[in-house]
Amino acid sequence: MSSSQKVLVTGGAGFIGSQFVRRVLSDPEATESITVLDALTYAGNPANLDPVRDSARFRFVQGDITDPELVDRLVAEHDAVVHFAAESHVDRSILGARAFVVTNVVGTQTLLDAALRHGVDKFVHISTDEVYGSIDDGSWPETWPLAPNSPYSASKASSDLIALSYHRTHGLPVAVTRCSNNYGPYHFPEKVIPLFVTNLLDGKKVPLYGDGRNVRDWLHVDDHCQGIEKVLRGGRPGEVYNIGGGTELSNKELTDLLLKACGADWDSVEYVEDRKGHDLRYSVDWTKIHDELGYQPKHPFDEGLAEVVQWYRDNRAWWEPLKDRAGLES
Repeated sequence: MSSSQKVLVTGGAGFIGSQFVRRVLSDPEATESITVLDALTYAGNPANLDPVRDSARFRFVQGDITDPELVDRLVAEHDAVVHFAAESHVDRSILGARAFVVTNVVGTQTLLDAALRHGVDKFVHISTDEVYGSIDDGSWPETWPLAPNSPYSASKASSDLIALSYHRTHGLPVAVTRCSNNYGPYHFPEKVIPLFVTNLLDGKKVPLYGDGRNVRDWLHVDDHCQGIEKVLRGGRPGEVYNIGGGTELSNKELTDLLLKACGADWDSVEYVEDRKGHDLRYSVDWTKIHDELGYQPKHPFDEGLAEVVQWYRDNRAWWEPLKDRAGLES
């Protein structure tokens, strides 16, 4: 990737996408210009982009990735696409899967068609470790068979396969990244860490699924975006790259850390019925991106979690309206 490319970032007002945009545009040595395309659904927040809104290298377009005319016009103006836009909350997918199929599958196909027509230099498709299903021990390499267990992860697996098929069939320079669970600032407060932190800061109960034994690998969002940048600039077309954080915790262990960080105790925990089809453990092997592209997480989990808790303490004006609009307990 040259240093002067124009990059279209879909879903750039969301949690991970906005971190990627802020990261790239705050780097004085990076010269990419970025256009964000975001539909501003419930999880997209224009305030996430306020730190870079005045940058001469930034442009924002409100629109849907399933709109073929808009997508075609925007892709034609850009050299590369970094595709974050997705419906991503597992619980919502269990209640209603249609939006996940439309956005994650049809939206991705719409972008790929435009990228093929206009010959983009790189298309980076952002996916998730959930496409692999659940693993009792060890870690998934990129070659592991896909076995998604929720409508959300099934829709992401479908979009991964479609994206990779455009490389194999048409030679489109597609690379796919699959990340472990992200945490960090600007995280929409329906997800476990921001939900627990904001509830605990308000003296409210937090809901712990089942017995809390489900294990996740935690990845700071800025480390994730570091990995995406490396794939954008140097990842091989047609390849999948796992991006992990290296900190595996059960939900019960994570809850204990959050209680301590917020000055609460286990009386604040309410055990709730387990999620349907709840995967027991996720763990990605990120040897490939480390060896090929030099990726290494830089945020120790204890420091990162403390910074996140402090960010939510300091930014009530950001998260309180979001919880109210989403009908989340606050």
